Amino acid sequence: MSVVKTAVVTGASSGIGAATARALAGAGFQVVLGARRLDRLREVATSCGGTALPLDVTDAESVAAFVAALPSPLHLLVNNAGGALGLDRIESATDDTWTTMWETNVLGTLRMTRALLPSLRASGDGHVVNIGSIAGFETYIGGAGYTGAKHAERALTRTLRLELLGQPIRVTDVAPGLVETEFALVRFAGDAERAQGVYRGLQPLVAEDVADCVVWAATRPSHVNIDEIVVRPRDQATATAVHRREVTS
Repeated sequence: MSVVKTAVVTGASSGIGAATARALAGAGFQVVLGARRLDRLREVATSCGGTALPLDVTDAESVAAFVAALPSPLHLLVNNAGGALGLDRIESATDDTWTTMWETNVLGTLRMTRALLPSLRASGDGHVVNIGSIAGFETYIGGAGYTGAKHAERALTRTLRLELLGQPIRVTDVAPGLVETEFALVRFAGDAERAQGVYRGLQPLVAEDVADCVVWAATRPSHVNIDEIVVRPRDQATATAVHRREVTS
């Protein structure tokens, strides 16, 4: 009799998180979804038969309440909550935006991973998947706050892989390039025209493309650890080298 595995996905109210929750449910996982926007989170949970719980990864009390409500043991944690704010150069960067990016991308990943490692270990077949970014190993003008946070998250992931060696927990970093979600809209504070310009003239990835990577890594035999998946659209070679076609009205 096969065991139904339980997965936790953070930042699951939209974008990559929502697509990942749906894809994991489709692959047979029981999914627990966490995010701040509870109304949207419940809609996603309903669509995939999952459980929606409020979660703000920047708030230690919220994390503790979320973890206390989880079933045990857990088999998979997908640390997806994160994001970028602005494109300010270092000379004009503000403490608040940098603090928010580090709180969500780095400390949020730390809080969730630290809290759930005992349950993942108890499952005998645990897995941590961190949704990183090509910003974790590339830099670009105006991106120091975000690339710095994603470099740190990647370092956390690689260190975790070393620290868990010999234990029944796999560790994977999924690092996407351009994915058309709410990412750019959030980055540019709701400026839809500016956000759309990021993807204009090229075919970006969609959230489901990244979700496919997560499911593939999570469904390999338990002795197989996919250390890192870098996934970009064909039209993108680096963070700044992209191919754009002429857009006709």
